[in-house]
Amino acid sequence: MNIVTKLSDWQAIRKKNNNKSIGFVHTMGHLHAGHLSLCARSQAENDLTIVAIFVNATQFNQIEDFNHYPRTLEEDKALLFKQQIDYLLLLQAETIYCDNYHIQIHDTSDLSKILEAAFRPGHFIGMLTVVLKFLNIVRPTRSYYGEKDYQQLLLIKKMALAFFLETEIVSCPTLRAPDGLALSSRNTRLSLEQRAKASHFPTILKRASSPEEAMHRLKNLGFSVDYVSDHWGRRLAALHVGEVRLIDALPL
Repeated sequence: MNIVTKLSDWQAIRKKNNNKSIGFVHTMGHLHAGHLSLCARSQAENDLTIVAIFVNATQFNQIEDFNHYPRTLEEDKALLFKQQIDYLLLLQAETIYCDNYHIQIHDTSDLSKILEAAFRPGHFIGMLTVVLKFLNIVRPTRSYYGEKDYQQLLLIKKMALAFFLETEIVSCPTLRAPDGLALSSRNTRLSLEQRAKASHFPTILKRASSPEEAMHRLKNLGFSVDYVSDHWGRRLAALHVGEVRLIDALPL
């Protein structure tokens, strides 16, 4: 695995591989099996696979959340090396935000006013901005995203169409633990008791006859629930287990 830390070095590498198909997996690190499943899909469909690790400050609502986000770079490198990833892209914030975040990507449709957008103001602006920056840097043939963050996935697809990006945005099924909980970097912050309690989250979403019933049952178990709502053929929800916020999106 080649590790690239300078934009100019990557641009030279990309130019040399212009005739090859490029798969891209964009992460904030603290990798788990879900990330690796995206990598495996990319490796099956492309000549080269590039993974970026970049903890993006602009999509965090509170500086405390950004500071507490787990950073496990050495462990991540080992996982990607074992996965036989071709390139790991590690760019600094000074490179990505050379404009001091003056240029931002806004979606003004209803898609950016509900659910995650309502509870995390500015989150999607930061997310779309950094995704567009990396898609322009990597210029991948295909870029892979998990369906757990379904609203985010829809926005990325919409942005790619709006800006005539040649990258195909590929959606991948959510990878889950044996008890059904969606894999997430945040899960490692749960205590054993909280992790056991969190296993009820996807079960209730799946079995409840309506969002209202699901929300009622989750609250009765002591969860602090931001929302449960049916959109786009999915049941989407967000709740808090202690200080850890979890989301999910189950097909209806």
